[in-house]
Amino acid sequence: MRALHLLLVLLLFAPALHAQDQAQPTLTLEQAMADPDWIGNPPEQPYLSLDGRHAYYLQKRQGSTLRDLWRADLRNGAASIVADDQRGQIDGADWVLDKKGKRALYTIDGDLWVREVGGAARQLTRTSAAERNPQWMTDGRAAVLSGQNWLIVDTRSGLSHLAAELAFEEAPDEKQPEGLSAEELRLISTLRYEYEQENARREQEQARAKANPAALAPKIFLGDKHEQVAASLSPNGRWLAVVVQAKGYSHGEGDKMPKYVARSGYVEIEDVRTLVGRDAQAPHTLLLVDLSDGSHRSVAVDELPQIKRDSLADLRAAARVREAEAKGESLDAEEAAPKVELEQPRPLQYQELTWNSAGDQLVVRAHSNDFKDRWIAAVDVDQAKLVAMHHLHDPAWINWSFNDLGWLPNGEALWFLSEHSGYSHLYLQRPGESSARALTEGQWEVQSDSVTVSNDGRWIYFSANRESPFSLEVYRVAARGGQVQRVTELGGQNSFQLSADGRQLLISHARSYLPSQLYVQSSNPGTPAKQLTDTRTKRYRAYDFQQPEFVWYPSTHGDFQIPAKLYRGRGEGKGKGAAVIFVHGAGYTQDVHQGYPYYFREQLFHNLLTARGVTVIVPDYRASEGYGRDWRTAIYRNMGHPELEDLLDAKTWLINEHGVDGERVAVYGGSYGGFMTMMALFRAPTEFAAGAALRPVTDWAHYNHYYTGNILNTPQIDPEAYRISSPIEHAEGLQRPLLIAHGMLDDNVFFKDSVRLVQRLIELRKGEYFELAAYPLERHSFVYADGWYDEYGRIWRLFGREIGF
Repeated sequence: MRALHLLLVLLLFAPALHAQDQAQPTLTLEQAMADPDWIGNPPEQPYLSLDGRHAYYLQKRQGSTLRDLWRADLRNGAASIVADDQRGQIDGADWVLDKKGKRALYTIDGDLWVREVGGAARQLTRTSAAERNPQWMTDGRAAVLSGQNWLIVDTRSGLSHLAAELAFEEAPDEKQPEGLSAEELRLISTLRYEYEQENARREQEQARAKANPAALAPKIFLGDKHEQVAASLSPNGRWLAVVVQAKGYSHGEGDKMPKYVARSGYVEIEDVRTLVGRDAQAPHTLLLVDLSDGSHRSVAVDELPQIKRDSLADLRAAARVREAEAKGESLDAEEAAPKVELEQPRPLQYQELTWNSAGDQLVVRAHSNDFKDRWIAAVDVDQAKLVAMHHLHDPAWINWSFNDLGWLPNGEALWFLSEHSGYSHLYLQRPGESSARALTEGQWEVQSDSVTVSNDGRWIYFSANRESPFSLEVYRVAARGGQVQRVTELGGQNSFQLSADGRQLLISHARSYLPSQLYVQSSNPGTPAKQLTDTRTKRYRAYDFQQPEFVWYPSTHGDFQIPAKLYRGRGEGKGKGAAVIFVHGAGYTQDVHQGYPYYFREQLFHNLLTARGVTVIVPDYRASEGYGRDWRTAIYRNMGHPELEDLLDAKTWLINEHGVDGERVAVYGGSYGGFMTMMALFRAPTEFAAGAALRPVTDWAHYNHYYTGNILNTPQIDPEAYRISSPIEHAEGLQRPLLIAHGMLDDNVFFKDSVRLVQRLIELRKGEYFELAAYPLERHSFVYADGWYDEYGRIWRLFGREIGF
C-alpha cells in the first residue's frame, strides 16, 4: 500500500519535476567570461580529402591550447582523431591537382607528398625546412618552396634538386684585381697563373652544370646590394622571378615593452614594433632570372599609370615649409611648390607573383608605398618591364582586402577582385586586353579569400553578401560570364571549400550563437545542405539566448542610414529606459552580421544587460567593412569624427524610437572601440553617462605604420590629421566617469598608450573622472578568464552605478 502511495505521489509531481529539469539556466557574468571551452570548440581550418569522402579539421582540446586533427566521414558524420602514426595516410590541406586531375601534390608537417587520386600516397621530401606552395611543372615534375629556395622533385624517382642557387654577392669573375693585388699579379707570374687557373676551373664547372641536367644548378650571383623577399618559379622551369629589397634596410627603431610578471622573477624587456612614419616600407625591385643561362635583369616599372605622380604632393610641400619655418628659414616659390610630377617612379612593394600553368606569362600585383595605388601588371619578359592590366587609384587609400587574383586553369585569362566600382567585385581579363570584364556587379561585395575556380575551369565560386549585407552565402558564375547563381540558402555566414571533382562543397556555417560548424552539399544550386558537426556542449545549448534584431537608423549628417544590431531591454527591471552602445574594434571590420561574432563574450554580456532591462545597440559605423568603398574611407584624415556622429545618431534613435532616457546612455568598446569611447567622452562630454575604453588607441602617432599610414598618412607630412584624430589631444573634455582597461603585454596597442593618457589626465586635474585597470599578463586580446571576469565586472559595476540597473 505504501508503495502504491509513493507511486501516486511521483506521478502527481512528475510534470513539475520534469519542468524543473528543463528550466532554462540563468546566465551569470562568471559564466559569460569563462574559458570558451564551455561553449564547445568549433572545427578549425577544415578541408576535404581528395576523393571527397572525408572532411579534415583541427579542434582545440578542452583545457589546453593544443589541437588535434579530426577526420569526419561525409556519409554519416562519424568523426575521430587522426593518430600521429596515421598522418602519412591523410591528404594535406594545400593539395593541387595535375592537369589530368589524376595526381595531387600537398604538404604534411612541412614535407612534400604526392598521391594518385584514389590511390596510395608517397612522401617526397624529409627536410628540416618547412616546404610550402607545392606546384606542378609542365613536364610532370613537382616543385615546392623550401625555405627561400625552390626545390624541383621527380615524383617517380624522388630525386630532388634546387631550381637555382641564388647568391647575394658579387660574382668572383666580376671582382677584378685592383690596387696592390693587381700589382702582385703583374709582378709575380706564379700568382698570375694560379689566378687564371681558378677562373678557368670556375668557367668549366659552370659550363658543365648548364650542359648536364644531372649536375647541380649553377650558382647565380645577384650582387651584394640586395636581399631576397620572395621568389616565384615558372612551371616550365625557365624563369625565376625574385623580389628583392636593399640589403640591411632599416625599418626604424622599435619600441620596448616591460614584462613585470615573468618566470625569471626579474623585469624582462620585449622588443616590439616601430611607430607610424618611423618604419617606412622598403622599396621592392623585381628581378627576372633566366635559369637557362643564369642571366638576370631588373624589371622596369616606369610605364605603370601614375607611377610618377605624387598624390601627397600638397602635404609634402606644406611639410617642407613647416620644417623651414621651424629652423627660422624660408623657401623660395619653387622649393615651396608641390611637386606632383616626379622624375623617378614612386617606391612600391610586390604583394603577389603568379605564373600561368604554361609558365610563359607572369602577372604581379604591386602597391605604392604611399597606399594610393594598386597595379595588376603582366611582365614583358623580352623587354623586362611591367605592362599594366588594371590600375586602381584611391585618393584615400587602397583597401588591404579585395586584392585576390589568379589564373583560370587553362592559363589564358586572369580573374581578380577590385573595388573599381565602389564595391568588391569579380573581374576577368586576358593579358593584352585593354580592359577587364566584370563578372559580378551591384551594391554588394565578393569576399576576399573566397574565390575558387573549379578544376575544369567552367565555374567560379565565391562567398558574397548579395542577399543582405548581414549574411554571406555561396554563389557561382560561369567563367565565360552570365547569371550569378546562389548555391547555398543557409542564412548566417558561410565559407566553403570546393571538392577536387567540383561536385560538392564543404561549408563552414555560423549563426549568432552557433560557432562555425561543418555542412556538406552539392555544388549545384537548389540542393539541401547536410550538417556534419555540432561541437557545442549540452550546457551551452541549454541557454535561450536573445537573438539580435538587424536594424537601420537614420543619419542626421547625410542621406543614408547606419546598420546596427539591436538587443531590446527585457522585462521591467531597473535598467528599463537605459541603453549601452557597444563600439566594435578594428575600425574596418563588420560586427553587424548573422554569423557568430568575434565579440561572442560581449554578446553574452549584452544578454546580461538586457535581462536587467537595458537596451543595447551595436552599430557598424562609417569605417566598417561590408558596405563599400565610400563607407570605408569616410574617416580619411578625420578618424573619430564621422564615427562619433553615427554613435550620437544611434543615441537619438534610441530616445525617439525606443523610449530610452538620454541621461542614461553609456558607451564602451575595445581597441578601435576603446579609441571611439574616448572620443565620445572627450568630444561629446555630456552626451554619455559613462564609458569603458578597453585596450584603446589614445594617440595614433604611436600606432603602427601599415594601418595608420593608410588612413592618416604620416605624422611628418600630415600632423593635423593626427591631432584631430587622437583622443589625447581632446582629453580636456572629460566630464563623465571613464574606465580604462589595458593588458600590460599588449604588443598591438601598447599599454604605454593608456599610461601616457593617464599622465595627461592627471595634469588636467581629471582624477575624479577616471580609473585605470592594468592586467600584467594579458595582451591585446585577453586570454585568461580571470582577466575577462575582472574587466567586465568593472564595466558592470560602472554602468550599474551610472545608468542605473
